[in-house]
Amino acid sequence: MNVSAVLADFTAGLQPDMLDTAIRERIKDLLIDAVACALAAGRSEEMPQIEPLASLFGDEGHLTVIGSATPASPGAAVLLNAYRITALTFCDVYTSAHMHVTPEVVPPALAIAEREAAPGMRLLLALAAGLEVATRVAAGLDYPRLRQRGWHTPGVAGPFGGAAAVASLLALSPDHTRNALGLAGSQSAGTWAAWGTPTVKFHQARGALSGLLAGLLAATGFAASDDVLGAPDGGLLSTYAGGGRPDLITDAIGERWELMRISLRPWPSATPLQPVITGLSRLRDRGALGQPEEVRLTIYVAPGVFKQHSAFRHPAGKFEALLSIHHATAAFLLAGRLGLEQYEPEVYRDPALARLIDEQLDVVADEQLAPTACRIEVHGADGTVAENVAAPLGHPDNPAPHGMIVEKFQRLADGVLAPAAATEVLDMIGRLEDMPDVRQLTRALTVAAPSHPLQEKS
Repeated sequence: MNVSAVLADFTAGLQPDMLDTAIRERIKDLLIDAVACALAAGRSEEMPQIEPLASLFGDEGHLTVIGSATPASPGAAVLLNAYRITALTFCDVYTSAHMHVTPEVVPPALAIAEREAAPGMRLLLALAAGLEVATRVAAGLDYPRLRQRGWHTPGVAGPFGGAAAVASLLALSPDHTRNALGLAGSQSAGTWAAWGTPTVKFHQARGALSGLLAGLLAATGFAASDDVLGAPDGGLLSTYAGGGRPDLITDAIGERWELMRISLRPWPSATPLQPVITGLSRLRDRGALGQPEEVRLTIYVAPGVFKQHSAFRHPAGKFEALLSIHHATAAFLLAGRLGLEQYEPEVYRDPALARLIDEQLDVVADEQLAPTACRIEVHGADGTVAENVAAPLGHPDNPAPHGMIVEKFQRLADGVLAPAAATEVLDMIGRLEDMPDVRQLTRALTVAAPSHPLQEKS
């Protein structure tokens, strides 16, 4: 079986009647979440470094940068929007392969949809294609084997999602779509050597840009590998994953939707910390946390989570704080909640928080726990109270309700978009399939719509 051809045929043949209501609503929720994260990216430490890089793609352009008043060239818009979505460690994640998906798929889809003045249904189909192809490729790469070799999934599988979204919007033939996937695979890269640095987020932004380049180059007729995934010599499945699981890529594609297994994060922090924050929230709601100075906590997590995240006990910067179990727990205890404001320098440098970490908090590796699980014990004067979490809030096994996603959007859009504009964006995404021109949405995502008029399709 030619695995790449199966994905290409699926992408080129995707039709509106293949998306039932549940799938459409899930795609819209993922889009709302991605846009919300991008709007708040001004709080990121790295945007002042990414923006000059993006300017090298040209200072002239007419495509939207979410949350900005300045339009950009296609390459710059995709790079900026992708990094903005992932900047605050708050976007979606396909947990079975530890892969953030929307940063690689949404930016190239928005850019081409805006450039082509595409109707909303075309964007919805492109997002469906991109999200499904990315997660299918990630599943087929057999994450334990991929991880053992040191590969970081977003940079490896992400370009496929972006390429599929662009190919869908450009209505490429199956053969040209297969070339787009071949070009995407030729740009697959990124390893865990980058862990603890913002480069892990750059893997996602570069993956989005790679997808854009792959789709646009394939549209010219440029030829690529016949099966970049399954080729015996250099195919990604054999080279990156010791053969992988091609059946997970092709099985019931178009009938069983892997994109429905994408998780959303209610709180800003690394994915493996979401179970801990879920448990802390439950304990708070039970009234079991008490006063911060009166309790001691023991947090049990999976060994892999402990290895990756306990190193940031006292974070030196915002990104390290977002990766730190100790910081997230201590900040939650002191504030009774966990928002972006708990990751500012005045918080992670607070001596009281450091003392709480050192004197009242233990993090322990437990081989019995899955990466999506944790156990929290609160030791107080009246004894010990425990909370077990099997799956964090936002995981497909414990899904986030639509209202929570809307509330997250409103919170992150506050201070960036006017309230009326934020409401308009939510309304337009809610009726995306009925929108005659996606530029209505992209114009609303700027902070100064009058300076960013609709451009006529060339």
